[in-house]
Amino acid sequence: MLRTILRGATATGSRSSPWRLTATVNYSSSKDTKSTVKKVKKNNKSKGEATAAGDDEVYAGADADLFDDKGRARRLQADESDPSLDVGPNGRPLFTSTPTLAQLTSMDSCSYFKFKTEELNKVLPEGLPLGMVKEFEEAMQSAVLVRQTFLDLRDNFRRIVDPPLSSARSKGSKVKKQIVLDGPVSCGKSTALSMLVHWAREEGWLVLYVPRGKDWTHGGFFYRNPQTGLWDTPVQAENILKDFLKFNESHIKQLLCQISDPIPLGEGAGVGWMKDGIDSMAMPEGSTLYDLVDTGIKHTHAAVGVVVRLRKELSLVKDIPVLIAIDQYNNWFTFSGYEEAVTVRSTRPIHAKELATVKAFRSMIHDDMMVGAFSHSTAVGKLRQDLPDVPSDSRINFPRYTLDEAAAVCHYYLRQRLIRREAFSEENCKRIYYLSNGNGAEMRWLATFMREQ
Repeated sequence: MLRTILRGATATGSRSSPWRLTATVNYSSSKDTKSTVKKVKKNNKSKGEATAAGDDEVYAGADADLFDDKGRARRLQADESDPSLDVGPNGRPLFTSTPTLAQLTSMDSCSYFKFKTEELNKVLPEGLPLGMVKEFEEAMQSAVLVRQTFLDLRDNFRRIVDPPLSSARSKGSKVKKQIVLDGPVSCGKSTALSMLVHWAREEGWLVLYVPRGKDWTHGGFFYRNPQTGLWDTPVQAENILKDFLKFNESHIKQLLCQISDPIPLGEGAGVGWMKDGIDSMAMPEGSTLYDLVDTGIKHTHAAVGVVVRLRKELSLVKDIPVLIAIDQYNNWFTFSGYEEAVTVRSTRPIHAKELATVKAFRSMIHDDMMVGAFSHSTAVGKLRQDLPDVPSDSRINFPRYTLDEAAAVCHYYLRQRLIRREAFSEENCKRIYYLSNGNGAEMRWLATFMREQ
């Protein structure tokens, strides 16, 4: 069992790190542990006491309450009335009292920022990253760790919009309008991106947020448009427009279209081409961006053309800041889920850059604010360092948890009853941190094995 690691892992000093863990042990999966817990619970119910066959089952039975979601939820609800539990490392407050993401400072780093579920659903209606959803579910709390890396990302874009602020901090790093968040698995790229979008929308920005870039390249109807030579995906285009409308409707109703060219039409999903050879649709004079988006949603033939036009229109908006935020951005630099028939018996994969919607939004060679995050949950293989259509200095390596951040995480899991208070110690927290190498998802999983010693 993993408790062997927590008890037997040793640390030796080194020049590169004060700790070095060396342990090789086989341990059961969390699924197996939960199964064992259920078995012990059954024995407890029938005999009135734990009667496990082996040490592992007795050990799991002692902590069976950690897997009892209903019981844990009741305890957490009772804990809300006890502020003395909200203590982080070195006696610091575990939760920040700062009310908004915009007001967070470096003093709030390594503390948790609480969200309201209704607020998240309102500000991020397109959906949350899977890692954030899992964190909320297992911790039974909608809270995110405030990291200095997020604050730096937020301040980068804030300085672009607020020149006086940029001048005041001219000694800092150079601002970047285009950023690619790269880094190892489960280092928090998607979470940071969603928090950036949340902050920007709180500030009144117009944000096109794509939490699942892979959806643009997989599934649905596709065909080659003879007018452009690119592949159109009208089902995805309609979904893109619907997602964009969810939060931005009030903004785009105030913004007039600045391009008067007709919208090119293509093949509609399941309905074929327009009759009588109609290949374009004119927008009425005085149309707003809302009218443009609504046209693409209501007319399947115009969906792809409207998405492409929307990208051009966003570059011309000057009244409010505009940010384009793409998660799973790495999926736009490899092959899509579509294939083109070459012969009767062979096909060729279609690259993402051949899709009209992706081609319109993928490039970062422009003056617009844009941030993309690589997602290893949709791994597509190792990409080269110099990506096409991406500035060479735009890639930022997003780190995993530091030791201070990991300490805050462990205190938070203790507060949320993922860890037994009797087993909690600084030594065990360090062991979990080094065993996981700062991987957030692995730390959360390992924390449930911190038992009473």
